[in-house]
Amino acid sequence: MNILLWISQGLLAAMFLMAGLMKLSKPKIELSEKLGNWVDSYSLNTIKLIGLLEFLAAVGLILPLAINIFPILTPIAAIGLAVVMIGAMNLHYKRGEKDKIGMNLILFLLSVFVVFGRFYLVPTI
Repeated sequence: MNILLWISQGLLAAMFLMAGLMKLSKPKIELSEKLGNWVDSYSLNTIKLIGLLEFLAAVGLILPLAINIFPILTPIAAIGLAVVMIGAMNLHYKRGEKDKIGMNLILFLLSVFVVFGRFYLVPTI
């Protein structure tokens, strides 16, 4: 089970590291082209904040458990990503972009698996 959790954490970390760095480094116009026009509904500071949270969560999924310093931060980071995915699904649903909800749902379920796995199946503390 520990191996499945590490694979899930790695996949989540890779996805959110890329997404977070993109939101932090690209201008709003380029983000709108790559991510869709939902970007236009938010200020640049909000998008940068989402990117920063995604980046920090990606680091939090791997680093604390890998170096065994505050390993409880790993499932807490996964909780944060689950909440972000709930927000993303809500946003796409309200905008009528139901085709984009699938990936958010997969990332949400992976996050919940990591939370459950690290708290109950293979406790981190």
